[in-house]
Amino acid sequence: MPEPRIEVTPEEIARVVAAFYARVRAHPGLGPVFARHVTDWPAHEALVAAFWESAILGRPGYRGSPLKVHRDARDVRPGMFSLWLALFDMTLREELPAETAEAWSVLAHRIGRTLRAGVTERETHAGGVPKLI
Repeated sequence: MPEPRIEVTPEEIARVVAAFYARVRAHPGLGPVFARHVTDWPAHEALVAAFWESAILGRPGYRGSPLKVHRDARDVRPGMFSLWLALFDMTLREELPAETAEAWSVLAHRIGRTLRAGVTERETHAGGVPKLI
């Protein structure tokens, strides 16, 4: 197994994911969007934890395409990613040591830019001008 990209344990990943999605469910803008797509929160959190374990720890087991999922969700808008990342950063800072939180945040922002770009490509006004909100 490769060296972890960030010094974090699977238990910490699961804790961050659970705390983050508790915030998402309570968020007035993000909560309703997620509620339309997530019917089994424990399964969703396990899937997302597996994603992070793969991305950070190099663990096998995650099967999926976050870009496809976000692009196919017609009610996910590019502007939502800044809210998502702000909640995620807040969660990281509260749940992890500062250095670990910062390293994970950098990775999350890189992934968030990719997801936002995928959603932006899907959403355009006439003439190809992106819809950002």
